[in-house]
Amino acid sequence: MQKRRLGKSDLEVSALGLGCMGMSHGYGPPGDKPKMIEVIRAAVGRGVTFFDTAEVYGPFTNEELVGEALAPFRGQVVIATKFGFEIVDGKQAGLDSRPKHIREVAEASLKRLKVDAIDLFYQHRVDPDVPIEEVAGTVKDLIREGKVKHFGLSEASVQTIRRAHAVQPVTVLQSEYSLWWREPEAQVLPALEELGIGLVPFSPLGRGFLTGKIDEHKAFDSTDFRNALPRFTPEARKANKAVVDQLAAIAVHKNATLAQIALAWLLAQKPWIVPIPGTTKLQRLEENLGSAALELTSDDLRAIDSASKITVHGARYPEHLNRMVGR
Repeated sequence: MQKRRLGKSDLEVSALGLGCMGMSHGYGPPGDKPKMIEVIRAAVGRGVTFFDTAEVYGPFTNEELVGEALAPFRGQVVIATKFGFEIVDGKQAGLDSRPKHIREVAEASLKRLKVDAIDLFYQHRVDPDVPIEEVAGTVKDLIREGKVKHFGLSEASVQTIRRAHAVQPVTVLQSEYSLWWREPEAQVLPALEELGIGLVPFSPLGRGFLTGKIDEHKAFDSTDFRNALPRFTPEARKANKAVVDQLAAIAVHKNATLAQIALAWLLAQKPWIVPIPGTTKLQRLEENLGSAALELTSDDLRAIDSASKITVHGARYPEHLNRMVGR
């Protein structure tokens, strides 16, 4: 597995990471724990060194899973986790990035992850009630104390990134970026390049849609959060199949899967981009990691670019969640 450096930092990780959220949260019932540990450890065996979790995934259970699975590899892998949500009675209950809360989350995450320091600590969503300078300053203190190694932001605006970076250098921005969500290209990517900040795209496969295995007839589990996303209504899925159909021809030409085309395209955009596709299946893990070896020519990239310019139907989030991104 190739390595990539995230921005101008000294944080070097595998070209593809593993997003672990779906093993415990968001996409239906939690996976079988022994099987999820097997997938995580299989990723390590195949050269993956970058793993993504958060306290709110579960809540808490995903960090515990990742901590247990990666305990034998301490010092060999990079684990990213996140703070910024208030959790009440085991449920997400709004934002909370007050300095005291950040410290409490850090201490709890260290224990669940079974590590002495958090490799990468993201603010999960920007809290409008807490100045970003206070957030960055708190993480700066945690870095000084040896409890955190790197500071990250998630779904933040360019203005917020700049303000935070002036207090404590931001190593990574994690935001959605894929062939069906290219909005970061307008302002975010140029700012990251200027500042020397890496990008970790989450949902690089469009929450599964870019694999070509989801159509308007697909039924999601009642606990799957895609049920609440406008982009995943049956009508939107039917309309958005045009994107997948266009990419399918390119995949056939390259003797690759749709998922591999989508991931290889992301890797080709910038050398400081590290996608974190998630999966609960060994077969899909192998498929996703195969994208790192897929070479796309300039003609391939032009064809993919043209294919993905089709209008995507449906907002990526309902309004109450849309308000939490791009602050």
